[in-house]
Amino acid sequence: MNQWFRKKTVQDFLEHKGSAQLERTLSAFDLILLGVGAIVGTGIFILPGTVAAVHAGPAIVFSFIIAAIVCAFAGLCYSEFSSSVPVTGSAYSYSYVVFGELFAWLVGWILILEYGLAVASVATGWSSYLLALLEGFQLHIPKALAGPFNPAEGTYINLPAIAIIMVIAYLLTLGVKESTRINTIMVFIKVGVIILFLVVGVFYVKPENWHPFMPYGASGVLGGAALVFFAYLGFDSVSNAAEEVKNPQRNLPIGIIGSLVICTLLYVSVSLVLTGIASYTQLNVSDPVSFVIALVGQDWISGLIALGAVVGMMTVILVMSYGGSRLLYALSRDGLLPKSMSNIHKKYKTPIQNTWVFAIAVSLCAGFIPLSKLAELVNMGTLVAFAIVSIGIIFLRNNNTIPPGGFKVPFYPVLPIVSFLLCLFLMSRLSYHTWIACGIWFVIGIIIYFVYGRKHSLMNND
Repeated sequence: MNQWFRKKTVQDFLEHKGSAQLERTLSAFDLILLGVGAIVGTGIFILPGTVAAVHAGPAIVFSFIIAAIVCAFAGLCYSEFSSSVPVTGSAYSYSYVVFGELFAWLVGWILILEYGLAVASVATGWSSYLLALLEGFQLHIPKALAGPFNPAEGTYINLPAIAIIMVIAYLLTLGVKESTRINTIMVFIKVGVIILFLVVGVFYVKPENWHPFMPYGASGVLGGAALVFFAYLGFDSVSNAAEEVKNPQRNLPIGIIGSLVICTLLYVSVSLVLTGIASYTQLNVSDPVSFVIALVGQDWISGLIALGAVVGMMTVILVMSYGGSRLLYALSRDGLLPKSMSNIHKKYKTPIQNTWVFAIAVSLCAGFIPLSKLAELVNMGTLVAFAIVSIGIIFLRNNNTIPPGGFKVPFYPVLPIVSFLLCLFLMSRLSYHTWIACGIWFVIGIIIYFVYGRKHSLMNND
């Protein structure tokens, strides 16, 4: 049983065996843009309308703020971990250092689910926005090729969703620096579109639309916070870039916290303007941002916003695919998955094989399975990772193998404990179906560990 809880030291990671080496090319600015690219997408173009209409009303701004506070606390914990343990794998690698192998594998396993379903669901949303945009130009994709498998509705495969995942996978194989350049361009485009919406929309705000401000009460706000957590999905993928960051002790905390602050300001601003232009009861639509601008007669801006949504979701797919491929790389490098998945291409310095494996598996989900009901499962995976990283700070501080220096969480140990409890509270707001599905996924992961991972782990050589 002791081998289930065997731990790695930071030195084990930094001196990892084999020839697999990722190139350090990313700055703090690159990381902030990666974070904004991962966070600002579906959360800002879809969730503010649907969650406001059904759960929180105009008080969705409080839902976003509550979710942001939980994320900020967890982000501070991530910053200390990424500064002290500057290796790829995010919460998986951190758990390996403080909790041991079995626990680390389960964290990595739930993160695979998080990244995979996030990419698939965002790709599905991207497909819907793309179809709407094309229809504005009188271009139509056959219905049979434009939706998940549902013969009753006349749809059999969501071809656009599959296509965008494959295109993003190809970009990722070219190298992380090349991918971040493309991400930078797309981030500036979508942030520009969001600012355009705010500048134009603020002149059409009617304060009476904010009454009642909290129609579903405090319970609705808290339930909304658990759902809009999906909007912040992805900032943890910044820590997955640790081995490709220049000066990680300084740049990783800046990237994580900086991206969270920028995105929270954007979410709150958009939610206020959105619920001020139209009553929250009108916002249960798939494209609320462009919908409200069209309501006030600004059709050309509505078209630009639809274009911004298409571009914005592409950056989410890119960064989440990046995080998923680097997680598979870390698991493979440690022997818990087949070693071929940690092979690095000699020219591009990227793990090409696992990038394509991840893309193909996720594209099948996006192409054939309706994922609207699985968003909560993505939130569950995120909250589990956040909770583990938060409480893990207590164990990290007592680990004498950690090099001194780097970022430290303020108000220790209160802040990590509060972060842990807040994550548990938001998890309790998710449905029992989500808990059951998550439990089944954990059982599958335990089986894979005992059948394959335990026997092939590099720790056996030690």
